[in-house]
Amino acid sequence: MGDIASSTATILLLDSDPVTRASLRGALQDANYLVVAAGDLNEAIDRLAEIKVDLLMTRPYVNSMPGAMAADYLRGRRPGLPVLIVAGFMDNDQVDVRSAVHDFHTFPKPFHRAELLAKVRAVLVPAQNRASI
Repeated sequence: MGDIASSTATILLLDSDPVTRASLRGALQDANYLVVAAGDLNEAIDRLAEIKVDLLMTRPYVNSMPGAMAADYLRGRRPGLPVLIVAGFMDNDQVDVRSAVHDFHTFPKPFHRAELLAKVRAVLVPAQNRASI
């Protein structure tokens, strides 16, 4: 489950797909992260103005905008904000990629929840260490 670092981290999750957003949000909340979700850039701007965010997590595309472009814009409002762009799908019951693409090949393969959480911790730890100096 979560550790001390994750119990105090707030993640702004920017994802325009409601199913993927719910899946990622659930995994992060289960690990004791505080997750503030936004479905578009305008909503993310509002959330960023309201709360202190430790990490921005986004997808390669948000609506019709590249996720990196949205992240750059948000980082302009919060310099130094760590960003994690998540490509692919989590292998779980909410996003059942296998049944949706049963006759297709997928690349990359769906990732596991533990892999996502390990990557989030790896991005957050250096940022939290810089903040405590």
